[in-house]
Amino acid sequence: MSKVLPRVWPAPAKLNLMLRILGRRDDGYHNLQTVFQFLDYGDELEFRLSGDGVISRRGGPAGVSESHDLVVRAAQLLQNHAQTEQGVEITLLKQLPCGGGLGGGSSDAATTLVALNELWEVGLEIDELAALGAVLGADVPVFVRGYAAWGEGIGEQLTPIDLPEPWYLVVEPGPEVSTAGVFQDSELTRNSKPLKIGQFNPDESHNDCEAVVFERYPEVAAAAAWMAETTDVRLTGTGGCLFAAFDRQSEAAHMLSRLPGTWQGFIARGCNRSPLADAADYDNIGVWPSG
Repeated sequence: MSKVLPRVWPAPAKLNLMLRILGRRDDGYHNLQTVFQFLDYGDELEFRLSGDGVISRRGGPAGVSESHDLVVRAAQLLQNHAQTEQGVEITLLKQLPCGGGLGGGSSDAATTLVALNELWEVGLEIDELAALGAVLGADVPVFVRGYAAWGEGIGEQLTPIDLPEPWYLVVEPGPEVSTAGVFQDSELTRNSKPLKIGQFNPDESHNDCEAVVFERYPEVAAAAAWMAETTDVRLTGTGGCLFAAFDRQSEAAHMLSRLPGTWQGFIARGCNRSPLADAADYDNIGVWPSG
């Protein structure tokens, strides 16, 4: 029986529940340890196929040209790899902020790879798609694979991990954080002691980038201080978004209702299996465990 493919494809957000910087590599990148978990909230993409080989985009993030957009680059990468003459018009509904640490661009690219692999009938396995995704960015493979993961290396070495799935309040204080600027900052911690997977505790985790982001972006520091008055708060990735976990949706909603008017926020459920994995029917082909 053939798959029933969605008309609108999800590109879910992610949170980094932990981020430890272990050291600088010879290639200028950093070795790290992190834990990825998805949210049931994110961008959305639609794909209109054509036979003329042209790849184009509608919508997308403000200020990002079509040629630089990761969805267009992902489509071109798959088109070249598969040597197909098919084309596509991609409509991108952006809901995730740029520079927020939620992985919006990487998630959009991963969804493009997974969706067009199906729609163009390319037939690549998940391992092959994840390898292509790594060409576009270190976070793309985890979105392609679609399961919460322990990440090492530059974030591309992934081990599936089962985590609690709480409700999260995500707060967007406003500024677009420069990942390059954070990693180049001389004050960044670069010598954290590596952990074993079994040592990770979601309730006692840390992000080594917090101090630098808070120093460089006072608005993020102010929002973190406000949230910390009533709950534990953490920064996600190297972005400007903050998050707090709650057992009940009503608790997250109550805090969201008190959010100062200068900040934005949303509530989402943590997901070990991503909405993209569900949309692509990963369980049907046994890519990840179904538990």
